[in-house]
Amino acid sequence: MHNENEEPKQPADVQQDQHTNETGREPPSNPATEESAKKRWWNIWKKWEKDEVDWWFASTGIPLLAATLGPLANVSSIAALVTPWRQQNIVNGEVLSDFDGIPFGDPRWCYWINVASLICGFLGNFFLLLNFTQRVRYIIALPATVILWYLSSGFLIAITICMQIYAPPVRPEQTYTQGFWYAIAAASFYTICSMILMVNMLGYFLGHYPENFALSDSQRTLILQTMAFFIWLAGGSAVFSKLEQQAGNESWRFADALYFCDVTILTVGFGDMAPTTNVTRGIVFPFSVGGIITLALIVSSLYTAVRELGDQKIVKKHVDRLRESVVERTVTNSFDLRRREHDAHRLIRRRQIGFPRISAPIEPRPFRKPMHESAHRASSLPHVTHALGIASSTRKLVLKEEKDRFEVMRKIQADTKRFKQWMALFWSTTTFLILWCIGALVFSITERETEGMTYFHALYFCYVSLLTIGYGDLTPKTNPGRCFFVIWSLIAVPTMTILVSNLGDTVVANFKKWSDRLADFTVLPKAGIWRAFLDKHPWLLLWLQRWTENRARKKRLKKGFEVADVRPENSGSGSSSLDNNGNVDLENPAEQQEGEEPTDDPEIAPETSITQALTSTSISRQLAHCIQKVSFDLRNPRKRYSYEEWVEFTRLIRATHPERLDRYLGISCNATDDENDEGLVNWDWLGEHSPLVSGNSESEWLMERLVESLVRLEKRKEVARRRFDIGALRSMERRATEIQDNR
Repeated sequence: MHNENEEPKQPADVQQDQHTNETGREPPSNPATEESAKKRWWNIWKKWEKDEVDWWFASTGIPLLAATLGPLANVSSIAALVTPWRQQNIVNGEVLSDFDGIPFGDPRWCYWINVASLICGFLGNFFLLLNFTQRVRYIIALPATVILWYLSSGFLIAITICMQIYAPPVRPEQTYTQGFWYAIAAASFYTICSMILMVNMLGYFLGHYPENFALSDSQRTLILQTMAFFIWLAGGSAVFSKLEQQAGNESWRFADALYFCDVTILTVGFGDMAPTTNVTRGIVFPFSVGGIITLALIVSSLYTAVRELGDQKIVKKHVDRLRESVVERTVTNSFDLRRREHDAHRLIRRRQIGFPRISAPIEPRPFRKPMHESAHRASSLPHVTHALGIASSTRKLVLKEEKDRFEVMRKIQADTKRFKQWMALFWSTTTFLILWCIGALVFSITERETEGMTYFHALYFCYVSLLTIGYGDLTPKTNPGRCFFVIWSLIAVPTMTILVSNLGDTVVANFKKWSDRLADFTVLPKAGIWRAFLDKHPWLLLWLQRWTENRARKKRLKKGFEVADVRPENSGSGSSSLDNNGNVDLENPAEQQEGEEPTDDPEIAPETSITQALTSTSISRQLAHCIQKVSFDLRNPRKRYSYEEWVEFTRLIRATHPERLDRYLGISCNATDDENDEGLVNWDWLGEHSPLVSGNSESEWLMERLVESLVRLEKRKEVARRRFDIGALRSMERRATEIQDNR
């Protein structure tokens, strides 16, 4: 029998620390620790070498970024190839705009090197796609992509420099076209993609992740949708350019048609360029619908992929940090509390600089108490409401009951949910502001001579473009301005869409919550809302009771009644009312505590006990009943069970422990370590093996454990049937059911 006052066993390092405290001798210093601390100055990255989380962006984020920028670089390279790089803006003394300028041919060496660059760029993107689909090995495909993209960027950089040196446009009669600026953009994208993919290769060679890309289905879908979108964009640009030039509009070159298609798909619609023939106007119908749908799919997949990355890496790290912080400050009894306080004071006296370092957290006490008894005891959780806050000192938290630890973990989950939503809003807002301000800066430089655009005008223009309002009073009219607008808008407008989604999850959701709350009290009163409000504020309930009694005394005194404190027979219940209509029924708070506690959230309200109606049935039927119940809950991925429900599930799983079943049957099925760990229920709610931080939903976790319990039970039944030991089988069922009912 376990003694409640017995101090739990401590790990070896904690016991050694206790022995040091009793003898009063200083613990011997660790030379390896001191040597590693001395060497930290020359290897500041040493502490991150074994941390897989710090390489998550290299393993997942970099492939996604390269797969997104690669097709954009290919489209820019196409525009640089099919568009001449120089144009004449002054013809017969007439000054033409950049849109109406007359282009003239480039040197042959520039054209053919440009062709070689485009071929290398497409081959690099093709090998990257083969790498994603695992058609070619990582060690072959990724170096090929890096080398080809480096060659492509090198060719473009070489011909742009040579063009500026050996065949520059004669100013001010001549200028560079959009093709020249698209070449610079393509070279930049190829270089960036090659460099970040080299970082991905570095992580692979250091052994931080396997050779295949760790991408989910939604992330692979995002890559395919991005490639399809840029194919649609480039194909539409080629079609519009060809048809408009056949109609006599020679100014509709591929780069200009690319700008028109970009403005059309993003639904900005400045109106500075519009189709002039019936054929091109008819093509706008399917082209715009297909482009808008593809863009919407990309934004949705991008939002899902970013959320998955945040949940798997950033949010998980935040949960572990909160959980470890609470565990380090948690003790299970008063003995541990006094010992840790003594250790803390001893370390404060020993250390001259810095904060005291508390010893490692102890192992939690094994779950030995009957769970139905601890579930109904008074919780000590109100005394540890600061468990998630940042304490000014190392204040210890005494969490004896399992329910207290469960509630603390629920608070960590709630804090993590808020952290995830507001962190996503913070990053999307920051990205939006950066793109807005940098875009305004670039446009104020490129459009200053043509439209006299100041930085404020550029901010206005970028804002109108990001919100897809598109007044058309300000538009990019220069060749570098239009080239930059196409690339900038393809990045900024989806960012704006993600920002709106994050606003809906945070600001809009909170506004809806508070508006509904206000409506429940005012224009659309909800039944029982005042009763629940008074239950949450007992001091207000007590004040209203006293005010009601004083008001009743004054009325009796005014009417001439005796002032004696005459109470009705049922005054012990303390019930009263604020008015004769009975809008608010004030009952005794003590009586309320004895009854059922009201709850506002039906999801976490305690349901009917799972085994209340099944005490006479076999353990197999109870498992089947629980599996059926959990299977219905699988439809709701956000289903969260109350502590009482977890108690019932835990009893049922505990009743089918392999060693216990073998002991009842008097046999040995040679249970493996994996089988022993399948039904493990002695977890700590704040530990790393807690079902609340398993990564799966609670219903999925329970379904897996319940099915494993049923398999173990049926396996033992088969053994008993083969031995014709019906008595042992019935004894096992009876004893397992009795234990499950008595706990």
